[in-house]
Amino acid sequence: MEAMKRTLLDKISVENVKLELMRTAFGRQSTLLGRMDPRVLLIWYSVLAVMPWFVHNEAVLIGLLVPMILFTLSSKVSPLVLIIMAIGLLSELTYILIASFLFGGSLEGIWALLTLTLKILIISLASIAVFSSMDPEKLSDAMLSLGMPAQFSFGVSYGYRMLPILIEEYHNLIHSYRLRGRAPDNRGWFGWRSLLYIVKISVIAFYPLILNTAKRTRTTVEALEVRGFTYSLVSKDAKRLKLAYLRVTWRDYVFLAISVLYIAALFWSAHTLWPNT
Repeated sequence: MEAMKRTLLDKISVENVKLELMRTAFGRQSTLLGRMDPRVLLIWYSVLAVMPWFVHNEAVLIGLLVPMILFTLSSKVSPLVLIIMAIGLLSELTYILIASFLFGGSLEGIWALLTLTLKILIISLASIAVFSSMDPEKLSDAMLSLGMPAQFSFGVSYGYRMLPILIEEYHNLIHSYRLRGRAPDNRGWFGWRSLLYIVKISVIAFYPLILNTAKRTRTTVEALEVRGFTYSLVSKDAKRLKLAYLRVTWRDYVFLAISVLYIAALFWSAHTLWPNT
């Protein structure tokens, strides 16, 4: 039991969290969705992110959930992301049950709220499957190719790349404060003094983190300007050269065709076999 506890604590260390976020942020190119054209993936995701809100047939929603689970599993999503999503889902279900019983709700009200949770779950799984299959460069180029402003596309990509760096920076700051500071000699009941000490240095570490982030951003802007970033935003030739590698292949057409046929068959089956659901 002690060995299992130690192994679990090792897996949720800051270093492992950073590695899992980097794997998620930079995508897995070898997966099924990773080999698709990023523009096709964004359009496919946009449809699936909106469709569940207009569907009230539970059989159709369950039919949409099944492929989302399969795509998430095939995308080799980080266990950390799945655990965070599971915690959020369980807390929401608990909140629904407690709120329903406290305010005198019936089972019909709980069922309606569970339907809402099912819609959110479909959209969440689609988001995880798609965005964990694309690296920041592909995501930025796909948005640029679809007509989004270049500054916005670059900002999304830059934020994607900065997240693991910020976590590492924050981790180093916490370590530096712990090395220079002095932990309480008496831990107190249930270690409340040590917990208060950790919380205090965690808050204090945010200030140098913000300053260091501003410094990194300024360095990045200067490096981009030296390489002609502003010119590339307005030059059509530079944009054409940057996006030249994007290609919609037969794999993308087959994927879209199967998706459309599956959704059409799902609606037809649900309204024919379970018209009252």
